[in-house]
Amino acid sequence: MLSCRDIQENKNYVLATTGMLYDITKNIAPPSLEVNYLMGEGVDPHLYKFSQTDLQKLNKSTLIICNGLHLEGKMNYILEKISKKKMVISAGDSLKENKLIPINEKLHDPHIWFDINLWIEVSEVVTNNLKLKYPSQKNMIEENSRKYIEELKKLQVYTKKRIEEIPVSQRVLITSHDAFRYFEKAYNFKVKALQGISTTTDYGLRDIQDLVDFITNQNIKAVFVETSISPKGIEAVVKGVESKGKKIKIIEGLYSDAMGTFGTPEGTYIGMYKANVDKIVEALK
Repeated sequence: MLSCRDIQENKNYVLATTGMLYDITKNIAPPSLEVNYLMGEGVDPHLYKFSQTDLQKLNKSTLIICNGLHLEGKMNYILEKISKKKMVISAGDSLKENKLIPINEKLHDPHIWFDINLWIEVSEVVTNNLKLKYPSQKNMIEENSRKYIEELKKLQVYTKKRIEEIPVSQRVLITSHDAFRYFEKAYNFKVKALQGISTTTDYGLRDIQDLVDFITNQNIKAVFVETSISPKGIEAVVKGVESKGKKIKIIEGLYSDAMGTFGTPEGTYIGMYKANVDKIVEALK
């Protein structure tokens, strides 16, 4: 099934694994290139299952841009195999290790898009590799990159200004899945989650009870449900909090491992990030 013998490459076809990388690449690539993606709206990359359609996209591509840092989990073997025959760029693995958040001695948190400064560096990685692959279009790639990075810098200014509306003591972000450590580090938050860095990890009654105790002791205002994660765990936490006579809001629609619908503001990296920031600020300030 995964044989690359019948590959029919299109030299102008670039493939990104996630929506966030697709958005970078689409903004930076010249219009002569066709840019596509594997994982769209609401898709959890940790649990993503490879399909025949994906194989066709991979076969067609001449350049593949992935997040790396084990985000693509079940696809790692396929990407490694294909990298022997075509150009595969692991954006996260291109970053300096001291800028990454360690999980253990070997692994790092892959959710690098929640640090805008790191995402600017990822944009530069994409830019450099597009120039390497398409040297005749270097000038347009550089100009597109300059414009996009300028927009990312504006997003950083917007985010910092909005976060300042939340007192530091109230900057506690509680979610289903531990995807916001880079956000935590960048904006002086405390993040608590039911599940670990990967959604493949399970949670139990002890995890729910620990989070209930934390919320009630800290008088937390709100908890957040991500678009790509089942709300059942957080709903159980809320019931536990309410059983102790406390009230807490559930804020739905937080984007973690996937963006919104393509063609909407939230279907872009910048729009997704702004939507998250606005939800967090309005709930916690």
